[in-house]
Amino acid sequence: MSDDLGHECGVAMLRLLKPLEWFQEVHGDPLWGLRRLYLLMEKQHNRGQDGAGLATVRFDMPPGEVFIDRARTAKRNPIERLFDDAFDPIRDLDQDALSTIAPLELKRRMPLLGEVAIGHLRYGTHGGRSTEACHPFLRRHNVASRNIAVAGNFNLTNAPQLFARLVEYGLSPVGDSDTMVVLEKLSYFLDREHDHLAAAMGPGSFRGLDGRELAEQVGRELDLARVLRKACHLFDGGFVLAGMLGHGDAFVARDPAGIRPAFMLRTDSFVAVASERAALVTVFDARPEDVEAIPPAHALIIRRDGRVSLDAFADPAELKECTFERIYFSRGNDPDIHRERKALGRSLARSVLEVVGSLDHAVFGFIPNTAEIAYLGLIEELDRIAAEVAATRLAEQLARGRVDLASIREAIDHRPRTAKIAHKDQRLRTFITHDAARRDLVGHVYDVTHGVVGPRDALVVVDDSIVRGTTLRESIVTMLARLRPARIVVASSAPPIMYPDCYGIDMSQLGRFIAFEAAVALLHERGLDRVLDEVDWLCRDQEHLPPERMRNHVRRIYEPFSLAEIGAKVAGLIRSPRLASELGWTGPIDVVYQSVEGLRAAMPAHRGDWYFTGEYPTPGGYRVLNTAFLNWRRKSDRRAY
Repeated sequence: MSDDLGHECGVAMLRLLKPLEWFQEVHGDPLWGLRRLYLLMEKQHNRGQDGAGLATVRFDMPPGEVFIDRARTAKRNPIERLFDDAFDPIRDLDQDALSTIAPLELKRRMPLLGEVAIGHLRYGTHGGRSTEACHPFLRRHNVASRNIAVAGNFNLTNAPQLFARLVEYGLSPVGDSDTMVVLEKLSYFLDREHDHLAAAMGPGSFRGLDGRELAEQVGRELDLARVLRKACHLFDGGFVLAGMLGHGDAFVARDPAGIRPAFMLRTDSFVAVASERAALVTVFDARPEDVEAIPPAHALIIRRDGRVSLDAFADPAELKECTFERIYFSRGNDPDIHRERKALGRSLARSVLEVVGSLDHAVFGFIPNTAEIAYLGLIEELDRIAAEVAATRLAEQLARGRVDLASIREAIDHRPRTAKIAHKDQRLRTFITHDAARRDLVGHVYDVTHGVVGPRDALVVVDDSIVRGTTLRESIVTMLARLRPARIVVASSAPPIMYPDCYGIDMSQLGRFIAFEAAVALLHERGLDRVLDEVDWLCRDQEHLPPERMRNHVRRIYEPFSLAEIGAKVAGLIRSPRLASELGWTGPIDVVYQSVEGLRAAMPAHRGDWYFTGEYPTPGGYRVLNTAFLNWRRKSDRRAY
């Protein structure tokens, strides 16, 4: 994605099912679990660079000693900082010395060493970039099983309504962010579960337990699925929630539509969870088929005694797994994602050929690196098409008896030319805020390869998606124009983004989407401004309806135009005036978009494509869309949820 965009966070959990002594004996390292959690977070570093956090529960700590702890940071290189601090108390010990320390003493020296741990990588879509905004969030209590730490990958569309419900419960929550609401709701129903069990087995009951014996028995009989069922009942959004209680129970819950991803790996010695399957495969040297997705509407629950179960906590909804995960956010070394991205690139081949006309005068590249796999798929399909043309040509010549070595060479010589066109300078920071100076720096974020594009060549670059178009206009297209190609073609492996997201991606302002800007411009050009007025009236008319009764009226803005028309207008919008005035380049620019049909053919199992289609997986999505349009009409930059 050429635009800078905050998106889904990353979650990691590791639950050791064997004592630390076992890991010392089998792996030669009592800190094996903590080191694996570090790797699991690093392998998902792509998912969050605004901050990171870590929380652990330590079993069998004597009364009076800390049994649950947490560390968070929003400073640069947050994962490295967290684990540097975690390992600092034993930094001077070699492996032999480490092996002589008793597990209890080791946990005393290292507050973040424990049998249960959750890690979090944060991309802040809302709520600032401070350490206090980083997960895990922790509610402390002097009863072990009432302590709860929670980290998640989620956005809720109805956090204000949930906050109001907490107030109705008689609570006085501080802060109304969706993270705080989630923690407070879980804590409230965890307390209710404790109270219910204590009444059923405490003094005056048949069991007549009291004191510590009662507290420990309540911990053993807690029904986490019931807690989650009640706490998450009114959640509208996409979520993966990872949590653990102070006495050792842990859970990972996934939303009913499967919007946000979560994968698990279960062995005899540990259970691990991550937001990406490839991270688990790499860190634990596992086979991809051994890593399972946590089913939507289910929670992976791991009890203090080591029992592991998958329990339903909600009614499943229509499956709407986020396609942006597959197109861009997740790493491409997952085998399924790799195949899907290649398929996206292949489906662009015919449309790209229609624009460039021939492979004889075209050079192909990609920007940014996340578009590389789709680019490979495009090149493979162009190779296949070229081979078909060559075979047909040779067959015709053979039928006429005119085949010789020269004609064979000529027939097979028409293959796509490829080049590493752009190189991103990762160290360059556009820290200057003065617009003109910053624009000049942005133009140097990428370096280009000179000498590979001729004046008669079309330069085709694959981008995985186009959101706002700002970086294309201010940096990439200007940089490519310096090569003086005959034309520039930007091929997007994703369809045009037409609708806001509210389930984890920072895309809630409708007016910032370049596809929306293009559609509005086309309406103006064709004298169809009344469409905007009609949509405005329809959105205002349903503004106060419950989300379940809202409809997508914004689609009327796009309906008069084809995909090609939207692409042509976007091509005009990403043309900077500087191309002619400063560079003297006046060649044509084309934008080729993936179709929704091509997207769905490439990843048939993933139908969460609301940002392309406006088909939201929860009622709250339609309310966010309605609000986003009205905010745009009112010239308000307010967040739509």
